[in-house]
Amino acid sequence: MNVNIKRLHKDAVVPKYAHDGDAGFDLVAIEDVIIEPGETAKVPVGLAFELPDGYEMQIRPRSGITLKTKLRVQLGTIDSHFRGEVGVIVDNTANFADLFDIPTIEDFYVIYGIDGKYYCGTDNIKEGGGYIIRKGDRIAQAVIAPIARAQFTEVETLGETARGEGGFGSSGVNME
Repeated sequence: MNVNIKRLHKDAVVPKYAHDGDAGFDLVAIEDVIIEPGETAKVPVGLAFELPDGYEMQIRPRSGITLKTKLRVQLGTIDSHFRGEVGVIVDNTANFADLFDIPTIEDFYVIYGIDGKYYCGTDNIKEGGGYIIRKGDRIAQAVIAPIARAQFTEVETLGETARGEGGFGSSGVNME
């Protein structure tokens, strides 16, 4: 399948699959974005995509970032008719106490990178701590997948199943 890509920023990275058999390709930040505890930010990737009809692009987290940081990439869908810049929505679920075990010091800040390193400063631009996504960081992955179009029919009753209306937690926790 061919997917046309338009580079909207000189530093945008045209995606590629890291390994044969990978389902997803990485999306790379084109600028530094600081996300403070409890905040949400859009990280631009500087690319627009022309997907074939009948397909979507799913934005997904990278497992290493999810495991090693308090950043959570929000799932997203890029429809085939969208031609604007793709952005990645990222939440910082941390709070001050999660980030470090030192008291707050006036005019001091700590910013953690997604690489696990931290950056300190004393210019009073931040207080408390947060994460920085640096220009060039692989912040999310994307998967291109076919979509099914449904026809919806309103009915008075639905077919019976063994599960029925059992919802959240209805199957239990243990395998026994």
